[in-house]
Amino acid sequence: MASLDEIETWRLSQQDRLDSLKSPSERNRCGQFATPPPLALDIARYARRKLRNRPISFLDPAIGTGSFFSALCRAFPPSQITRAAGVELDKDFARAASNLWEPLGLKVTGKDFTLLKPPYPEARFDLVLTNPPYVRHHHLTQQDKARLKTRVAEEHALDVSGLAGLYVYFLLLAHNWMTDSGLAIWLIPSEFMDVNYGSVIKRYLTDRVELVQIHRFCPSDVQFSDALVSSAVVVLRNRKPSARHTPILSFGGYLQKPNRKERVSLDELRHAHKWTKYPQKDSSPVSKDHATLGDLFEIKRGLATGANSFFILPHERALELGIPVECLRPILPSPRYLRGQIIERRPDGYPEIDKPPSLIDCSLSQADIEASFPAFWAYLREGLKRDIHKGYLACRRHPWYSQERRPAAPFLCTYMGRSDNGNKPFRFIWNKSDATAANVYLMLYPKGQLQDALRQNRSRYSTVFDVLQTITTEMFLAESRVYGGGLYKLEPKELARLSAASILRAIEGLTVHRQLALFP
Repeated sequence: MASLDEIETWRLSQQDRLDSLKSPSERNRCGQFATPPPLALDIARYARRKLRNRPISFLDPAIGTGSFFSALCRAFPPSQITRAAGVELDKDFARAASNLWEPLGLKVTGKDFTLLKPPYPEARFDLVLTNPPYVRHHHLTQQDKARLKTRVAEEHALDVSGLAGLYVYFLLLAHNWMTDSGLAIWLIPSEFMDVNYGSVIKRYLTDRVELVQIHRFCPSDVQFSDALVSSAVVVLRNRKPSARHTPILSFGGYLQKPNRKERVSLDELRHAHKWTKYPQKDSSPVSKDHATLGDLFEIKRGLATGANSFFILPHERALELGIPVECLRPILPSPRYLRGQIIERRPDGYPEIDKPPSLIDCSLSQADIEASFPAFWAYLREGLKRDIHKGYLACRRHPWYSQERRPAAPFLCTYMGRSDNGNKPFRFIWNKSDATAANVYLMLYPKGQLQDALRQNRSRYSTVFDVLQTITTEMFLAESRVYGGGLYKLEPKELARLSAASILRAIEGLTVHRQLALFP
């Protein structure tokens, strides 16, 4: 029989061969991201430390070519593994895993795990190690979503959001495949820790099972591929948690040797909106009565056209095409084209930048445009030929070449970015022009007493902008979410949770008592 090293070398070559049969976009739709062997081995060794010398039965419901079974065979002595099973939907991968590992006792089932019935209690598994398919919700058919939601509801009385990816269903459906007190270690996207659709997993982890540890990787750690920097290792036991149980939340380094870790009570986790704030660098509590940006600003995403290349074009080019000025609005370009953080205003309201863009936004009927502005109608007719009007957003607007109501905002924040070379992932912009913004920005509209204060004294705009600049990288990262490649994103509600106490203190003449009373 071949040695483990020889089989693993063959497995890696098979992995490369099978990956090459699909384009990156096809693999993305299938959610196929291979687990790096060092990470699989680190997880398997962690499992061995938790299970010690007890006999175990092993399951991987998304076996792939068998990276976790390979690691299992390295971390555990053969005598300790009494039974091993893997499930794999992709026939080519299932065949490869079977050829590789059946001589060592792995039984591979080439089917869809979510269609299989859980085994009888005596045939369940003590250890689940897996990296389930990361299939995003928009790649799932409505029929599959309905089937999966119904099954989770029947088995666990849990309601899964329609925005949940396939890995959410894998994790929940695998529950009834585990023995009592069985151990499961899941490599899944860390986004569940922050997004609304992740609440069903968080409820499961705090109420239904004993959450042992969640480990997140540092986005700047080059040892992991882009697909892993936004991943988390979730460790759980299939038993009810005690009232005093405190899971470990760790970050950076390895599962067994994290750079930081913190024990957090289940009660605190149940009430925490974002779990990625743990472990906290500074555990000192923040006063609940501090005002937030959401108290001072109405925060909205910029507008979405559905076809930027058609609806947004350089202002001079729009005029050359005969589009009337009354059917155009100034709009800011992408943040990468802005050289500074303060945008001045031209006499016509457009931003004082090179080649400012225009947004087509018109409420006239097609008949009126054809009669009064034939050149503009010719441009729209080209859009009709390209089916621009049938797009998801355009077909919901009346007329289809009108846009969302997004007036110019005096302050904006970039929507996504990376934290590298000492740079902040997000930056604020003071917009003095009449330009609206696309959905690559978050738009901050002053409201309430702040709006009144700015109207009374326009010099306070500069004060507010200066204070916004003092928001630190750590404050941003505490509320944002991270995706593959170390890309951070910030949604309106997340930006709204940042503290605004410094802004209130900077507004001359307002005391702390009055500041807090202004924003109930």
